[in-house]
Amino acid sequence: MLQPKRSHPFGSALLGGALVAVFGLLAIATGLVSTGGGSTSSRDGQVAVSGSTPAASVTSNDEGNTINQIYKADANGVAFIESKVSEGVASGSGVVLDDEGHVLTNNHVVEGGEEIKVSFESEGQMYPAEVVGTEPNSDLALLKVEAPASKLHPLKLGDSSKMEVGDPVVAIGNPFDLQRTVTSGIVSALQREIQAPDGVTIDNVIQTDAAINPGNSGGPLINSAGEVIGINSQILTGGEGSDGNVGIGFAIPINTAKEEIAKLESGTASEHGYLGISGATITPELAQAFSLPVEEGVLVQQVEEGGPAAAAGIQGATTAATVEGGEFGLGGDIITAVNGEPIASVEDLIKAISNGHAGESVELTVIRGEKTATVSVQLAERPATSAG
Repeated sequence: MLQPKRSHPFGSALLGGALVAVFGLLAIATGLVSTGGGSTSSRDGQVAVSGSTPAASVTSNDEGNTINQIYKADANGVAFIESKVSEGVASGSGVVLDDEGHVLTNNHVVEGGEEIKVSFESEGQMYPAEVVGTEPNSDLALLKVEAPASKLHPLKLGDSSKMEVGDPVVAIGNPFDLQRTVTSGIVSALQREIQAPDGVTIDNVIQTDAAINPGNSGGPLINSAGEVIGINSQILTGGEGSDGNVGIGFAIPINTAKEEIAKLESGTASEHGYLGISGATITPELAQAFSLPVEEGVLVQQVEEGGPAAAAGIQGATTAATVEGGEFGLGGDIITAVNGEPIASVEDLIKAISNGHAGESVELTVIRGEKTATVSVQLAERPATSAG
């Protein structure tokens, strides 16, 4: 039976809700929670900045530390983040990196925030913060908080590659605005894949059954030695109408975050290429149903007005068709390669475009009707208000 593929807008990468891509199309909730009364939204870090030193540590033994020991040592290094966004005030968590005020969190915790404030103790004073750098593709953001050194308790970063299924872990964060909440569990699985809110796949993600809820996002997942080994980012919920935890949470490996920290510090991490289209992955079933000339590639759905693709003459759909309840735009260009490298899916195209930078030109292999041509597109920087 033909399974319709979703049409995805993307610029530097796929944009949209943070959807877990582990077992298929699954509903998830990530931890930004409104402090104005009840509603939650799907938004929801840590890496050592050079010179960071843990202000507190736990003494490891062969059996590891108790949850109480880990909490006492690490809780002061977990930040409570409030971000004023257009729909109100939202909250999440973060990890203190150094005594200079650097805090790592998820990008979607602070994305679009007009004013960001951070506290380091339950119901404590809120300090102003600015965004130093963002990496939407990894859903990470680095903040600089104007707080006295006495309030900053950097956490020690571990090695996420050493984690094994069954290892005990602890999560500390601010679920549903309940500051300094600790939960515990185990590593349920490794090498999972999730999607960042901009649609790019994040690999090698840690799955855990430690309870993670809206508001935990950006907070640490900690091993038995008291070291941060992941950044809690997404959860799998029970389905439509449910925002709560069902025992399946996902954390971005700390090793992934370490790879991004230098770019986050310099503020250049988010400078990926932007194409300005929405597309749908072509499958053999889709090709057969619509008599498409290829069985792999990206069917262009829409082209953003004034974007790089539009400037290069890329064309979007002219008609619409429905298959198995899914609507697809037809008549637009089909992209089959970037710089000569075959593109089999929207995800492939996202990665190829994301590897480029604003001002860089890429060569797209495009099928239009019965003709195949190479189109040169000069990538741009993704507009802050862009939806595709």
